Amino acid sequence: MITSIKVKNVATYDPVNGVQIDGLKKVNFIYGANGCGKTTLSNFLQNPVNLKFANCTVNWKNETPIKVLVYNKEFREQNFGKGKLNGVFTLGQATKEEIKVIEDKNEELKNVKADGIKKRETLNAQKQRKDDLEKEFTESSWKKIYKKYDKEFKEAFVGSMKSGELFKNRLLQEFSNNIATLKTLGELKENAKTIFGEVPQNIEPINTISYERILDIEVESVWKKIIVGKADVDIAKLIQKLNINDWVNQGRSYIQADEDICPFCQQPTINEDFKNQLENWFDVTYLNDIKVIKELKQEYNLLTQNLINELNDIETSQKNFKDTKLNVDKFSAYLKTLISQNTTNSEFLNNKIKEPSRSIELVSLKEQLDLIADLIKDANDEIKKHNDIVANFNAEKSDLIRSIWKYIIEEFRTDIAKYLSDKGGLETGITGLQTQLTAKLTEFHTLQSEIQNLSKNVTSIQPTVDEINRLLRSYGFLNFEIVPTAEKGFYQILREDGEIAETTLSEGEITFITFLYFLQRAKGGETEESVNEERILVIDDPISSLDSNVLFVVSTLIKEIIKNVKSDVGNIKQIILLTHNVYFHKEVSYEGLNRKGEKSQFWILRKNNKVSTIHFYGLNNPIQSSYELLWREIKEWENNSGITIQNTLRRILENYFSILGNKRDDVLINKFTTQEDREICSSLLSWANEGSHTLPDDLFIEAPDGTITKYLEVFKNIFSHTDNIGHYNMMMGMELDFEKN
Repeated sequence: MITSIKVKNVATYDPVNGVQIDGLKKVNFIYGANGCGKTTLSNFLQNPVNLKFANCTVNWKNETPIKVLVYNKEFREQNFGKGKLNGVFTLGQATKEEIKVIEDKNEELKNVKADGIKKRETLNAQKQRKDDLEKEFTESSWKKIYKKYDKEFKEAFVGSMKSGELFKNRLLQEFSNNIATLKTLGELKENAKTIFGEVPQNIEPINTISYERILDIEVESVWKKIIVGKADVDIAKLIQKLNINDWVNQGRSYIQADEDICPFCQQPTINEDFKNQLENWFDVTYLNDIKVIKELKQEYNLLTQNLINELNDIETSQKNFKDTKLNVDKFSAYLKTLISQNTTNSEFLNNKIKEPSRSIELVSLKEQLDLIADLIKDANDEIKKHNDIVANFNAEKSDLIRSIWKYIIEEFRTDIAKYLSDKGGLETGITGLQTQLTAKLTEFHTLQSEIQNLSKNVTSIQPTVDEINRLLRSYGFLNFEIVPTAEKGFYQILREDGEIAETTLSEGEITFITFLYFLQRAKGGETEESVNEERILVIDDPISSLDSNVLFVVSTLIKEIIKNVKSDVGNIKQIILLTHNVYFHKEVSYEGLNRKGEKSQFWILRKNNKVSTIHFYGLNNPIQSSYELLWREIKEWENNSGITIQNTLRRILENYFSILGNKRDDVLINKFTTQEDREICSSLLSWANEGSHTLPDDLFIEAPDGTITKYLEVFKNIFSHTDNIGHYNMMMGMELDFEKN
């Protein structure tokens, strides 16, 4: 059975919202004027795979489609216009016993189907519970896991971040396959700082420093050696007594080779003997010692200055390098101390050069240099680790991602295990139900084949011929009948004189005979095997061009079908009837005393501003009579275009006052006591007549909803002033209002 229909983006149906028909039951009535979209709806149900209905949908009860048989203009054209009609097979030649067997089989088939439907419903409920479980777990894992770790470990979730479903699938996959070593959250976060984010680049190691020679020079014995002249010369005693060895040595450089002026006393006391004594005092040993300390001082200064320059460069570059592995603060502190110590040593060395006889001890740079060297070594160790990661970055990243997922699945192992257990139980149940349903389907098809074979042996098209001809004769169509053709399985329509009647039939005759043929199709089948298959009837305006007598006949035939559908008798399971004829609608939907079974559903299909819309009335039949329809147009004018409101007001006033009450316009106008009210009433009558007999375009440019509301109030006052307010309230569905408004 069809439960709902969506018609969109075709003919007069809106391309965005369309029309949604929900709550379809066994018997459904849809009333609508010509051109509002009824035929489009029936054409869709007849051929839903047509590309023009690509945006339209049909929903089936228990997701089980059954055959839809549609009567509309297209049905008539397809079946009446080729000179012959396809045969319709029924159980015409069957004995009572054969029919009883088929009926029993059909009853058994119905029970099997009902049992299958219950199992399908149980299966669908089980599937829904599984879907709900998966949805709940998906949302839970997204909120409890992804949202918790997406900032620190977002890189680990790449490929599963677009939806909760992707994340859930990845979580379950890792739960099944991840065998990584479990690490602490702190370790994972620390590794993530290096591996996630920007792709790391190689870092150049810091140059190591060499300072062994500096330390060797610092401990040279010459720094403590007292360097003086030769003691066995005449002036030695005086120099030693006065301790002026360094002073004399410095002054010696001022003695000119060709002068006898003393650089100390500025007297002509310098002779060759004195010069010889000075040379002998400062002998080769002295000069060699002086040379050694000068060379060592120069070497020491050069080595320390070069080293300090190198260390300064390291400090500057590492301070500017954001990814430095060097402890720059400690490095700077040690370097500052080193420079200070080296300055002190430079002063000591300068003093030793000036006064070789002094004994000095240089400040050892070893401690600071060792500290600096250790910092460089530690930094280079970290750089090596970093560069090892860079060299094998993809592998390290994959390892980290696996470790992150391992941590996550261990943290949420209880939740995941419970979900998998619950899901497994549901899937086991679903598999069992699916097996049972498959068995029922097999049983159903087996029974269906048996019924088809039984029906095939006892079916004939002759009963259809007899039934249609009987109905034709019963309702006064005596000048033609249908007969089987020479070609087996077809009918044709013949006049009494044997002439083929196809081209000479009236529109009403064609409509009636094709509808009778449709009813036989609904009861039987086009093939022997399809006689007993279930079907849905869609009937679209079956009484066009028929007189009132035939209208009554058609409605009677349809009501018999409706009665069987409601009682679940026969193979017709649902009927959808569409019509524009008020009298036919009223007649065919009338239940009388026969109100058994499920109640009928009612809709009105309208076209407002060239767009089809639908209104659902449920169990309440909105069509009673044409006069009541006029009042309904007034009650629901805001839901319609409003363009016919003037004609509606005029017709009501004419029907009630002029035709039924014999009251003309002047009588109604004079019922108002004041001149102002009489003018308003006259204006209403003029407005209504104007709008009902001419094109209302200009009027409605100047007559918005406010104008309609004003005249509706005057319309009410007409009934009030003529003492007919009770009729107004009754037709408007209001409580009786005894106030004279």
